[in-house]
Amino acid sequence: MRHEAAVTSLREPVEAKVPLVTTSLVVAEAHGLVVRRMGRYHALRLLDRVHAGRRLLVVYTNKNPETQAEAILRRYDDQDFSLTDAVSFALMRERGISEAFAFDRHFTTAGFSLVPSLPS
Repeated sequence: MRHEAAVTSLREPVEAKVPLVTTSLVVAEAHGLVVRRMGRYHALRLLDRVHAGRRLLVVYTNKNPETQAEAILRRYDDQDFSLTDAVSFALMRERGISEAFAFDRHFTTAGFSLVPSLPS
């Protein structure tokens, strides 16, 4: 169900050659998920595709966004944001990114728009 929504929503930015940004933490989470669900071979293929792509910028985090992320976690202490989420929020704010390609309502709670949008 979500796969079709993801493919449909991603088609337009890919065709328009819109640059996509993620963090090394998101790549690490995706790798772990693929290892558990599909195995090591497919997880390594994922890494190959991430690093071979020209439109996906992988931002490697350092102390600054992680410090900002910790402040976000403290500000939203009633939410169960992960550190990965909070680092993404910090980098998005730093880079002026307002839309997240995600199915995670945490992004809307933090003030971002989701692509594709989730039903209410």
